[in-house]
Amino acid sequence: MSRGLALVLPGRGYPPAAPLLHFARQALVQHDFAARAVAWASDPTTPSEDEADSWVRRHVEEAVAQEGGAEPALLVGKSLGTRAASYAAERGVPAIWLTPLLTVPEVADAIAANPARQLVVGGLVDELWDAEVAERLLRGGCDVLEIPDADHSMGTRDAVRSAEIQYAVAEATELFLRSLG
Repeated sequence: MSRGLALVLPGRGYPPAAPLLHFARQALVQHDFAARAVAWASDPTTPSEDEADSWVRRHVEEAVAQEGGAEPALLVGKSLGTRAASYAAERGVPAIWLTPLLTVPEVADAIAANPARQLVVGGLVDELWDAEVAERLLRGGCDVLEIPDADHSMGTRDAVRSAEIQYAVAEATELFLRSLG
């Protein structure tokens, strides 16, 4: 029996088949979610910064409509996909935010405003990660995985270390999903 729809929202240049989202989607299926990846990474109409929130929201609403209109039980977003944080907050939807745009106040504030459980994952080498915001989100109840040497793709220049980071993110995702009951 399905635990409900889980939408997987990619980054601007990070498709659903890329490692972070692939393993997240695999974990969702393992935990009986109906996982649906939204594909826009190669869409030439990806938005400007001013349009990003409404553009991502439109894609989320279209995906929900295609799935019969039931609200998602969980959102997973990577980078641009974390612009769906306001959608999740308005509806109290649990979420996993991979490399969220913590330097964008609207995204950080929406994550902070969501009463549902959330996992926030990022690296200190990522220019879009703000460690102070991450600490505030942790104090506010979010689960936070912060990797000191990870960049925006949650990797490093070292292949083995990058694989270790991917493993750590997959493990955190698994533990988070298990904690949802």
